[in-house]
Amino acid sequence: MRTHHCNELRESHIGQTVTLIGWVNSARDHGGVIFIDLRDREGLTQCVFHPEQNAELAKLSHTLREEDVVQVVGVVSKRLEGTANDKIGTGAIEIVARELTIVNKADVLPFQLDKELSNEDIRMKYRYLDLRRARMSHNIRQRSVITSAARRYLDDSGFFEIETPILSNPTPEGARDFLVPSRLNPGRFYALPQAPQQYKQLMMVAGLEKYYQIARCFRDEDLRADRQPEFTQIDLEASFVGQEDIIRLVEGLLSSMFKAGLGIDVPTPFPRMTYREAEDLYGSDKPDTRYDMKIIDLADVFAATEFKIFRSTLDGGGVVRAINAKGFAGITTGQMNRLNEIAIQAGLPVKTLAFIKCEGGEYKSPLWKFFTDAEKDALVAKLAIEEGDIVFFVAGARESVSTILGRVRVECANMMELVKDSTAYNFLWVVDFPLLAFDEESGHWAAVHHPFTRPNAEDLAKLEAGDFANVRAVAYDVVLNGYELGGGSIRIHEKDLQAKMFEVLGVGPEEQQIKFGHILDAFRFGAPPHGGLALGLDRIAMLIAGEDSIREVIAFPKNNKGADLMAQSPCQIDFKQLREVYVQSTWKDPKLTQEKATP
Repeated sequence: MRTHHCNELRESHIGQTVTLIGWVNSARDHGGVIFIDLRDREGLTQCVFHPEQNAELAKLSHTLREEDVVQVVGVVSKRLEGTANDKIGTGAIEIVARELTIVNKADVLPFQLDKELSNEDIRMKYRYLDLRRARMSHNIRQRSVITSAARRYLDDSGFFEIETPILSNPTPEGARDFLVPSRLNPGRFYALPQAPQQYKQLMMVAGLEKYYQIARCFRDEDLRADRQPEFTQIDLEASFVGQEDIIRLVEGLLSSMFKAGLGIDVPTPFPRMTYREAEDLYGSDKPDTRYDMKIIDLADVFAATEFKIFRSTLDGGGVVRAINAKGFAGITTGQMNRLNEIAIQAGLPVKTLAFIKCEGGEYKSPLWKFFTDAEKDALVAKLAIEEGDIVFFVAGARESVSTILGRVRVECANMMELVKDSTAYNFLWVVDFPLLAFDEESGHWAAVHHPFTRPNAEDLAKLEAGDFANVRAVAYDVVLNGYELGGGSIRIHEKDLQAKMFEVLGVGPEEQQIKFGHILDAFRFGAPPHGGLALGLDRIAMLIAGEDSIREVIAFPKNNKGADLMAQSPCQIDFKQLREVYVQSTWKDPKLTQEKATP
């Protein structure tokens, strides 16, 4: 239906008769001469209809409006002097129309496609129109490009692309499973996979050695900007490898994706820091290192302090730490209130952050009078406090202080616009994660990554001795500009060690057999050493596209309530369909219940 796409014609095509088809991006009447910009996914071409050459054709062109689908046959001509458009590839030429076919008329649009729309619900309802916009079309194209680059890299590295089941068993991945009732097995349910973890490990037992998959994963959890109930991972696993092998592989994979998507060369190897260093210096296991503002420990400054709050904290095994937001002493009352809110949400036990400002050559703070001259001098030197700086203090338990100052650090950076126009891509590996964390709510130890993660060989004695808090995992996360791109680990491949891990997690022998019998049985038959990693494709695409939400790089996402407003899902299911799968709904609509009770 066309000889060229709408971003293909150049001056070298002048004089040729061509056929284009696409959407009317805009139509303009210049004294009876009609100009339309014809658009397809590749770009725009200007078409012109001269009434003196073909009155009927010009009259038909007068009826066109935005988003009509039309086919134009015409001759490629050079634009008149002074009318070229250097902002588009076809800006030096235009098509002088000889024929016009209106393929399909468009109704009045619910919103203008050339303007940004703040109402996300409208965008989601008419997503097929939203995707026509240049920005969204570009995002989807970039996602396709980087996905293809990932496939090429992994294919060239000897990996097989293998699909794993969507209907499976529940797995302990840290979120609720989506459940699917089985009609053929009454009273039984499948679960949609949170990740293909067990299947990819079983592939290693099967001797396939190198597996990858662009895997659909499902988690029934509360949503935010970078969460969706269904998402996509680049999932990979390999046998006879260690941590260094996986890290080198993934660095090459990410480099190839960013080269394809942005045309930039990503320096390798990526810097590394331990989990403990990340938490202590940045208050996060996914630190944004594009700006400094590190957390500074002040134990040496206040080693002999008589200030009661700091003294009791240090004597009780806690820490006193601070960050210096350099040049931010002019913070507004509203900004200060916002920082206090964030600190309280993160666990600050008091209503306001302790601070010291340096303004007009003076140190302004309710705390300053409690410090000795030696403490003041040491504090200024250690935090490099200068005119215009503001320092925020927190005293308390180590983990709590890191969390609070980490959140305050990020919010200060946002307020100060430290990375507003940044083009830096600061990749980072965070390694040596703890294997286990105690869950106060359940009263059990829980796996920080997942229960198949291998303990560090140096810490196996601690695992046996019950010193669970100090056992490190052979686990690694790759981070970019404050976002976790993906994580992985070297896995447990011995049945006895895996059973021990389940025991620590409170999964008894009977439950082990019910939930994990297949993988424990597989480990009896010569399971190889293996490990892998999963990258969040949605998040990588989001960062490459320069977006703040993964919804902007997913063709048909759910909104923040997990709903598809276009397809109107989730939807109600009638009684007959529920009966076929032996399910009875116990949900009672509060509105209907109240209406029924009202006389």
